[in-house]
Amino acid sequence: MAGNSQRRGAMRKPGTKKGAVVGSGGQRRKGLEGKGPTPPAVMRPNHPAKKRADAAKRQEAARQQRARAASNQPETIAGRNPVAECLRAGVPATALYVALGIDADDRVRDAVGRAAERGISVLEVARTELDKITQGALHQGLALQVPPFDYAHPDDLLTAAQDTGLPPLLVALDGVTDPRNLGAVIRSAAAFGAHGVVIPQRRSAGMTAVAWRTSAGTAARIPVAMATNLTRTLKDWAKQGLMVVGLDADGSVELDDLSLATDPLVVVVGSEGRGLSRLVRENCDATVSIPMAAGVESLNASVAAGVLLAEVARRRRLR
Repeated sequence: MAGNSQRRGAMRKPGTKKGAVVGSGGQRRKGLEGKGPTPPAVMRPNHPAKKRADAAKRQEAARQQRARAASNQPETIAGRNPVAECLRAGVPATALYVALGIDADDRVRDAVGRAAERGISVLEVARTELDKITQGALHQGLALQVPPFDYAHPDDLLTAAQDTGLPPLLVALDGVTDPRNLGAVIRSAAAFGAHGVVIPQRRSAGMTAVAWRTSAGTAARIPVAMATNLTRTLKDWAKQGLMVVGLDADGSVELDDLSLATDPLVVVVGSEGRGLSRLVRENCDATVSIPMAAGVESLNASVAAGVLLAEVARRRRLR
């Protein structure tokens, strides 16, 4: 009878408290296996850190979209002095707005006369309308509409430089965010025979009316290009035979010893605060410093660029 009881127990269904249980065939063991290391918090769905990271990405994407939209919109310069200076510097403009009943002084008369000579539309508008156009800025009854700058492509700069039959000389700005420094570098580049200037698409000043005005109109005589990726552009130019030289206070060579000055050359100017970025520095064939008297702070980015470009031009004339 005992044997019969054991056989009956062996036939009990799984899940009963007594008797043999049908095996899992090893399937349950897989459920006990580890799933690997825990991913970082920013990669875990529904984790607060992941949500914060996603929100930051959305904000950055929105900021870039606003920047792209703003770059395609005309710029409005407000105020009698800024408008007069822009027109004297040859800044491209599409319209000059003059408030009705304005007290015309020499600046207003000069601005209207220059605009008429250049074929720029002179429009008289109500002061309330001018307030809207300038978004409440202090316009003193005068405003100038400047179209978006027409940037060249970096490849066009090199092609144009090669077509001159001279060793190319190009200038690249790495993170220069002050439009006045940008304008001053463009002015120096034009003065010392450079064939073009390139700026990065991000983290850089653009060709605003302030940059135009500081360049004293030379931006109309030297092409300015915008690079989507400055490091990639420098690598492409290096493959085509250009030497890349970066301005740096702790440069590997001093300006007096720069033997590359007469070669096909790209001069890279770093930002006002941190200088050259790491990736750009790594792609430089040399970094050059300017000898200075002891105890003097480093030069402004645009001033340093002018000193270096003047020395390059001097050596090229002596070839």
